Amino acid sequence: MLLYDGGRAPNPRRVRIFLAEKGIEIPLKHVDMAELGHRSDEVTTLNPFQRLPVLQLDDGTVLTESVAICRYFEALHPDPPLMGTDAVDQAVVEMWNRRMEFHFFWYVAAAFRHTHPAMKEWEVPQVSEYGEANRPKALKTMEFLDSELRLRRFIAGERYSIADITAMMAVDMLKPARIDRPVHLENLMRWYDDVSSRPSASA
Repeated sequence: MLLYDGGRAPNPRRVRIFLAEKGIEIPLKHVDMAELGHRSDEVTTLNPFQRLPVLQLDDGTVLTESVAICRYFEALHPDPPLMGTDAVDQAVVEMWNRRMEFHFFWYVAAAFRHTHPAMKEWEVPQVSEYGEANRPKALKTMEFLDSELRLRRFIAGERYSIADITAMMAVDMLKPARIDRPVHLENLMRWYDDVSSRPSASA
């Protein structure tokens, strides 16, 4: 088993945090994304979309997409549960994780990829107007989360889950996306201080 890892990029980091929470250690192969290593022939052969992370199993099976990789490890190592327990809990975690992906992480990533000069070679074409349009959408989601987090400790309930990992990636991307951190949203900031102080956050 080998995990092709992309360093500080958010999706590879999501998987590393997930594994750290599970206490799972597997061999990693570092791919230098700053040098466009994810576009190498080796990575492209494994994942034609040229995205990381990529997990290659011992039998040659290749898994891509961070949530799919996490789901594989969740099935093998269900404790601690990061993707829900019973049918309802699993659905709630899935719902919130998808909300965090499509209505938070996506907006922040779009602002970063379409406005930051460092992404000019990556996002072709860069559409600055699109990037700018996503900034207020991200803020609106953070305001929504702030109201939700008055009611519970974590994104999907009282237990830490993959939804918290995804949302933390979005908050960590605010600075490179040039979106002001909403320090006035006290519930959101309390949640962020909580999840970012977990040992796994440094994975």
